[in-house]
Amino acid sequence: MRHGLDPAEVHAFLYRVAGDLALARRDASRYAEENTRIKAALKSWQSRFTPGAQR
Repeated sequence: MRHGLDPAEVHAFLYRVAGDLALARRDASRYAEENTRIKAALKSWQSRFTPGAQR
């Protein structure tokens, strides 16, 4: 009887985790870019349409 973890299963698990982490990092980068774009658009809109704003 063998005790411990199967190295092939550990490797496969770590490979899946690394792939999931890469996707999460990519998504976080996209969301940060989108967040920056939306904030800039909101700031621009507010400066144009806020009562008392200079045109």
